[in-house]
Amino acid sequence: MAYENRKYVIINTSETGSIDFSQVNETSVDTLRFNLSGSQTFVKFDGDTPSFLDGKTQYSHSEILTILTGSAWSDNEIPD
Repeated sequence: MAYENRKYVIINTSETGSIDFSQVNETSVDTLRFNLSGSQTFVKFDGDTPSFLDGKTQYSHSEILTILTGSAWSDNEIPD
């Protein structure tokens, strides 16, 4: 599976200015997904941990999927 070694890190929205987009899979702030309150986002990367993410909690693909389907990230409402 392609996501087997991919890592995910949740950061506060206030930290988006510190993201080095050359070291993560996202390309700009415009490609980030935010939680429903807009207070957090996440980045994903393969390989070594980018230095700006040192010390932050890393999640596996299955762990981040569980988080992103939770009430803070998804309203779970069926659209009309």
